[in-house]
Amino acid sequence: MLSVPAPAKLNLALEVLAERGDGFHEISTVVQTISLCDRLDFKMSDDITFKCNESGWLFGKSLVSRAASLLQKSFDCSHGATITVHKRIPLMSGLGGDSSDAAACLRGLNKLWGLSLSQEELAPLASQLGSDVAFLLFGGTALLEGRGEVISPLPSLPHMWVVLLIPPVPRPIGKTAQLYASLETSHYTGGQITDDLVRLLSRGEGVTSANLVNVFDNVADDNFFGLNNYRKQFLKAGAGSVHLTGSGPALFTLMKDKTQAEKIYQHLQQKGLKTYLVETLDVVDQVGLNSP
Repeated sequence: MLSVPAPAKLNLALEVLAERGDGFHEISTVVQTISLCDRLDFKMSDDITFKCNESGWLFGKSLVSRAASLLQKSFDCSHGATITVHKRIPLMSGLGGDSSDAAACLRGLNKLWGLSLSQEELAPLASQLGSDVAFLLFGGTALLEGRGEVISPLPSLPHMWVVLLIPPVPRPIGKTAQLYASLETSHYTGGQITDDLVRLLSRGEGVTSANLVNVFDNVADDNFFGLNNYRKQFLKAGAGSVHLTGSGPALFTLMKDKTQAEKIYQHLQQKGLKTYLVETLDVVDQVGLNSP
């Protein structure tokens, strides 16, 4: 059996610069993989079939099934596979779980089927599935521009501990599209905060809360009822600053000190909240494919 990890991601900075003529938005974002991972297991089979431990996961709506079909058709591959998705990344949380699963699917089937494609050769397929899929094919730290399809790898973020809080708030159907639609032109920026963060990372320096921004913080409370209450609980637990990742509703704080991060994590756990204590992940940490 072949096993492939699928790490979650954080948006450290996310700015919308303008609305494009193609219906998308021009963005500038710095993205970072973390050690919260799904896992995909692969076995050869006559047909492509899917299994998952998460009852809310539907293969027909997942990018995983599209990734498998796209790879099969693009290289006229007659092989099949049984793909088992072990979910740990919460669904619809803003952590890129489905995109990462799709990237892991491309990497796993590439090896299982003996296609011997490089990551650079897989990248155009990943881009067809989504900008996050293309980034998560490589992982680590990167700047994404355009509508997210222009990817520039960055020096690794100095190691940080991450406390994640998944607030139990309703997710609207078409969550990401709804948040984009909620933005006003006054929320658009010139990308300066992201540029500053890129310069810090390029010099090997760490980040502070001033370097972390998410345009959707402007509209998140209007789209996720009760989110602000969980943000306040996070701050009361000892977080110096709390940030939304992606289109939410996941919240996170970054910390250098593991002991302090553990205290915040344990405090939130005692409140009965869904939390994770994880760490930032370099690209070299996630490239392994394990075949027992």
